[in-house]
Amino acid sequence: MKKLVLTIVILLIIISCKGEDSVSCAICNSSQTIAFEVCEESNGNASVNGEDTETLYATYIADLEAAGATCVN
Repeated sequence: MKKLVLTIVILLIIISCKGEDSVSCAICNSSQTIAFEVCEESNGNASVNGEDTETLYATYIADLEAAGATCVN
């Protein structure tokens, strides 16, 4: 019985942790650039081409749009 409970607890932990690692991305472009992907990493920062920008995703997208880019999820 203890093994069953332990197994269930471990499975729940694994399932809950997988949701935290999800990455959401947007495709952005402007008249000066070709389309590129901006992703929100699990730490909340934006990354472009896999490189962490060290800027929060929402701030990075807002700055791109303020500069004339269009970003679509």
